Amino acid sequence: MDVVIGIDTGTTSTKGIAAGPDGEIRALTSVHYPLSVPGPGRAELDPAALTGAAIKALTDVAAECRAKGDRVIAIGLSSFLHALVPMDGNGKPLGPVVTWADNRAAAQCERIVADGRARQLQARTGTPVHPMSPLTKLAWWTGEDPGTLRATARWGGVKELVVAALTGGPFLVDLSIASGTGLYDIHARRWDDEALRIAGVRPEQLAEVVPTTHLLRLDAGVAAAAGLPAGTPLVIGAADGPLANLGVGATPPGVGAVSLGTSGALRTVVAAPTGDEAGRLFCYALTEDRWVIGGAVNNAGSVVRWAGQTFLPDEGDGEGADDRDARLLDEAAGIVAGSEGLLCLPYLLGERAPWWRPGLRGGYLGLRREHGRPHLVRAAVEGVCQQLALVRDSFEAEGNPLTEIRATGGAAASKLWIGVLASALDLPVTVADVPEGTALGACLLARHALGDLPDLDHAAALVPTGAPTRPDPQDADLYRRLRPLVEKSALAVLDVVTELDKLAPEPLPGTEKAVRN
Repeated sequence: MDVVIGIDTGTTSTKGIAAGPDGEIRALTSVHYPLSVPGPGRAELDPAALTGAAIKALTDVAAECRAKGDRVIAIGLSSFLHALVPMDGNGKPLGPVVTWADNRAAAQCERIVADGRARQLQARTGTPVHPMSPLTKLAWWTGEDPGTLRATARWGGVKELVVAALTGGPFLVDLSIASGTGLYDIHARRWDDEALRIAGVRPEQLAEVVPTTHLLRLDAGVAAAAGLPAGTPLVIGAADGPLANLGVGATPPGVGAVSLGTSGALRTVVAAPTGDEAGRLFCYALTEDRWVIGGAVNNAGSVVRWAGQTFLPDEGDGEGADDRDARLLDEAAGIVAGSEGLLCLPYLLGERAPWWRPGLRGGYLGLRREHGRPHLVRAAVEGVCQQLALVRDSFEAEGNPLTEIRATGGAAASKLWIGVLASALDLPVTVADVPEGTALGACLLARHALGDLPDLDHAAALVPTGAPTRPDPQDADLYRRLRPLVEKSALAVLDVVTELDKLAPEPLPGTEKAVRN
């Protein structure tokens, strides 16, 4: 069978799959690496770990394809958004990859907002002004480390690193990743002058922007190591969020995609780049004529993983993290909707959509003596799903109502997660029957670029789905009435947690942490 390999570089792992002409998965692998947290607000990755993982994922999947007699006809790429890494003139990294979860630019973000420039920047670039974005990260370098900024010949991200490693060096970035930098005018299709001034960089320091269907060739050395023909076509691909929509079949009007992994997101596809008057939604490219609007939340499956580490520490019985998560969710399923008056603000890693306010922190409100571990876990799941429902409310306010949801990600395997999500969104939720929706999206876009698929909606029709989970009417009504309290509570305590952050002790030197998914 002729197959396409999709390589998806994520925050804590790189996934590789091979998909046949009808979207069936023929091979699958995952290569993990740690997310480094060297200090307060920091979240970094080793560039060599990312490029090494991409090559290993490609090599492993290609070997499995050979064992089955399949022929690899192309490779498609996906990577996460908002990363930034300093490089020399030859594209060699000069430091770690600063990820979307890094919050060091919070003060620079607040200044841009206070100056009244944020809303217009977002309208032009499609990217909210938030510490996640390369715009504010570069503004941090401008203010805090101008020497490094002046000495750095190039600035890139994950896609630039992986493209160079797999193809031999062209300094390119796809339109999708560029549209998530906060530096690129998605309407004029060029780097934005005002954003570049704020960032302190010149256009020539950034990669050339090419369509997401842009065709490259696999480097001869990498091809030989992977056992693939020299010059195997490689499609530069897009960002992970837009590709997840394609990979779960959520490209037709009214169909939304929810990702429930370590973090989460809700997205839908529109025909052209669009602004959000309230400044609550991002707009990133899938192709030149298909765009994805939506909102990402920092916390999803991570809140249950945190609960397992906190409430069910290792008891020496050999139970792994996944088993602890499943046990907690089973317990929480026995608690009624609303968690008996317990409200969770699940902002363990801060929060992004729909407010894009740095400094948000988590908490429980309404805690009483009769609340136990199952209430705490259910309230955390409800908190995440309510946050996604706030994003859905923003869709409706902008005239883009949804009629159904396709879900993917590790947490989507849980009946509790999907049931709460369906009721919070008040929409039927179908779990896409694919193990890696984003990597499959990279495969489908690559086939589209090669001319094998006539359009993206045709590609999405290949994605298998199961029966939908429908919302419980009473639960949906309760969540609708509770939702204004989520926003009111989160913004009301922002001043308090800001003061708490000032009083929090600094970590001891040498206490660098590594976080795994």
